[in-house]
Amino acid sequence: MSIEDRAKATAKDIEGKLQEGAGKLTGDREAQAKGKAKQAESDVRHGVEDAKDNVKRAID
Repeated sequence: MSIEDRAKATAKDIEGKLQEGAGKLTGDREAQAKGKAKQAESDVRHGVEDAKDNVKRAID
């Protein structure tokens, strides 16, 4: 598990939520979509880190 990679993924998630929220406030659908995409990217990054952790546990 890389703490740094997890922190980056969490930061990307927060950034996406903020961008999506700002898009909702302003009615900017493009900003909303980009925010959701960043959140999805964050989910993928967390999934990759989970997979790495599972492989490491299996090896140990």
